[in-house]
Amino acid sequence: MTQAVHDAPAGAARRINLGAVAPFLALILICALGAAANARFLSFDNLTNVLARSTFIATIAVGQTLVITGGGLDLSVGAMAAFVAGLEILFLNSGLIENATLLIVSAMALSLAVGALCGLFNGLTTTVGKIEPFIVTLGTMGIFRSLLTWLAQGGSITIRDSEVRAAYRQVYFGDLFGVPYPVLVIVGVAIVGAFILTRTAFGRRVRAVGSNEDVARYSGIGVARVRTLTYVLQGLCVAIAVVIYVPRLSSASAATGLGWELMAITAVVVGGTRLKGGVGRVWGTIAGALILEVIGNIMLLSNVVSEYLIGAVQGAIIIIAMLAQRLARNR
Repeated sequence: MTQAVHDAPAGAARRINLGAVAPFLALILICALGAAANARFLSFDNLTNVLARSTFIATIAVGQTLVITGGGLDLSVGAMAAFVAGLEILFLNSGLIENATLLIVSAMALSLAVGALCGLFNGLTTTVGKIEPFIVTLGTMGIFRSLLTWLAQGGSITIRDSEVRAAYRQVYFGDLFGVPYPVLVIVGVAIVGAFILTRTAFGRRVRAVGSNEDVARYSGIGVARVRTLTYVLQGLCVAIAVVIYVPRLSSASAATGLGWELMAITAVVVGGTRLKGGVGRVWGTIAGALILEVIGNIMLLSNVVSEYLIGAVQGAIIIIAMLAQRLARNR
């Protein structure tokens, strides 16, 4: 009997470790397939491009990991990104500050503030209003995108000043000792996100709330406050992604961020985070985001599957990931 008691936790530990390692093993396998499919896949320029392009989804997905781990869901991240990007560009076009560098820094700060406020609105509406996160964020998804469309008058909002545009482009296209700034952003956001979720009292409360809301409440945890803060952090992650995204294209339109919510949720689920809450893996999420970008890159480099089917492949991936999670839980 004693031996059985000891064997059960050991088996559980092995399953947990497998779940944590699986996204990275899948990423290595997919990269190997990409190298076999096209020799250009492993070129420095292509790998750098893949890492830089994955910044937006990876950054947003870190925030989504916190939200989902806490038992929530945010479908508005793509529309929120479009709205925040539109406001940032309008500020850059306002000419309120003559110095280009100071103007850009101020625009970044504005984006962070707006992103946090959007997340706070989602969080308070969900917790105080006691409305399902799916309904709330589905509603704000429409609100944010409509606001951007209204601000752009149905078109696009573009950075007009060539000096500001040239200075801001360095945020996406620049590098530090050969490492692109977007890659540094991914690493920084992941480190902070993982630290919050696994090394802080707040992270433990997030996991507790996601595991069992009633038990967490009886334990003295402020469920509404914890869950609201996860949405605020999600808004900040969206804003950080926008700060990196805007200099890439220097414009925002109603098409900005379309499908980002699906990609972010897919990255989270593929990374091993349980969609029902309670279990979150930030580094797994980063691996999931890279998997999505690598698959898309392979499809672009090869002629085996049309690039127009990228969305279909991503949708299939999240279904397969959910089936895998269910099978693992039923064992």
